[in-house]
Amino acid sequence: MSFVRRRHGLTRVHPTFYLCSGCEVASDLVAGPFSFVNSGCLIYPGVELGAYVLLGNRVAIVGQDHRIDVPGTPMAFGERPLARRTLIEDDVWVGYGSVVRTGVRIQRGAVVGAGSVVTKDVGPYEIVAGTPARKIGERFPDPEERRKHDEMLVQPPPRRGDFSVPLDRQRFED
Repeated sequence: MSFVRRRHGLTRVHPTFYLCSGCEVASDLVAGPFSFVNSGCLIYPGVELGAYVLLGNRVAIVGQDHRIDVPGTPMAFGERPLARRTLIEDDVWVGYGSVVRTGVRIQRGAVVGAGSVVTKDVGPYEIVAGTPARKIGERFPDPEERRKHDEMLVQPPPRRGDFSVPLDRQRFED
């Protein structure tokens, strides 16, 4: 994995960060412990991933890079607006094929359903889905479960850990 980090110029990612093949990732990416970027992802500059973040295949964090509101100037010739950082906090899962607009904050423990388009901030432990993404549920409706999970997330990450079982070794119910 250190070769992959060097090849992409990733100097601000934790040693346990994992980047799958076929990704286009800006070299200023910040990634916390055990964060995981699956194959085919596209990540623009100014993105920070917290600990235990999971980005599914073909997730894109893009946008806000062209001015569309300047009369008399083609979009291709317009200046770029001031960039906003994108923050995806600890223990967030962004599902397959989702698009996250740059400048969005997805707070701790949230889940973004596959194929969603996230155009606005997402609250802690919210489950969002759709185009545009809207809240459809809560990950931990019980406040005691949420408190317990919050306590775990403030602990130092383990020195070692195993990611989920690869799909080709997944067991199925009968």
